[in-house]
Amino acid sequence: MDIQTDDTEGCYLNRSVKFFYEKSGKNISDHWSRRDYVIVSLGMTVCFIVIFSNLLVIGAILKNRRFHFPIYYLLGNLALADLFSGVSYLHLMFHTGPWTIKLSKYQWFVRQGLIDTSLTASVLNLLAVAVERHQTIFNMQLHSKMSTRRVFVIMIFIWLVAIVMGLVPTMGWHCLCDLDKCSTMAPLYSRSYLVFWALLNLLTFSIMVAVYTRIFLYVRHKSKQMSQHTTQMRHRETVLNLMKTVSMILGWFVICWTPGLVVLLLDGLGCDKCKVLRYEKYCLVLAECNSLVNPIIYSFRDKDMRRTFREILCCLCQRGGDKSGVSGVNFNTLDHENSKSRDMELMEKSNGAPLISKHSDEAPSPDSWN
Repeated sequence: MDIQTDDTEGCYLNRSVKFFYEKSGKNISDHWSRRDYVIVSLGMTVCFIVIFSNLLVIGAILKNRRFHFPIYYLLGNLALADLFSGVSYLHLMFHTGPWTIKLSKYQWFVRQGLIDTSLTASVLNLLAVAVERHQTIFNMQLHSKMSTRRVFVIMIFIWLVAIVMGLVPTMGWHCLCDLDKCSTMAPLYSRSYLVFWALLNLLTFSIMVAVYTRIFLYVRHKSKQMSQHTTQMRHRETVLNLMKTVSMILGWFVICWTPGLVVLLLDGLGCDKCKVLRYEKYCLVLAECNSLVNPIIYSFRDKDMRRTFREILCCLCQRGGDKSGVSGVNFNTLDHENSKSRDMELMEKSNGAPLISKHSDEAPSPDSWN
């Protein structure tokens, strides 16, 4: 329990959270208003939808072998970060408003650290996706040849870095011994930490936008040099559609998080005229809504993903020849086209008897990425 006595000279290690809020000018009422009830109710509703929808994405990627490629593992890890974000915001809803002043400093740091960890995990996952797309697109491939083991090592590394970033303020980068440097939005955080965190994320956003811009320019240039061969055209279409999907995910992430990071940056720089507290809750709601966007993008862009969602939601087992949960539409490589020709010849020789396809585990077709 925090008590109202100084632990050491010049520091306030044992002061309550309420003490720091009052010193920073972010006063919190000790009783619930109608506005508080509305915010918490809406916030909890959104959190439950976020958790459910991202569990659905993770389940679809695990269920459908068509998604067992590095890019989908990284997108699944992004969904896991969004799921963690939903849990973090749900935890925030139970520790916000008048409840805030009842928190110990340890509980407050845990509350903020969960949100910091979820954002860092999302940013690093998007950066990993950008690097993976850069590697594959410049080789005009649909999927990276990176081993599954290496992908999972990258995913574990992402979460380790995210956890460390969430723990940094708790480990010492706070203002408990220097009240003049305390933030207004996050009264126990040092302004210098907010500046560092906001600039780091904004810089990462800029790098990812630059990478995707370079990829799009390269693909557009390369597509003009490609012949009109059906296989090459379908390959190019699939690459472009997959690029559009991951770019939409990045774009919405930047749109949802940039306002909040800018407000944090202004607070960290000590902009008293900016009235950051006026925009804080709106930016928080916008950032929370980002975790809802990705499952919607998956649903609208990928027919295979939509179909797998339906299978999970309806709890139906596929019947007939498609028992493995794999779509009947395949991405046609040149080898696949040649194999199909051979299969057609064999079918003609067998008087139209059906043959079992050997290519049920190929990547999604251009038709599946609308």
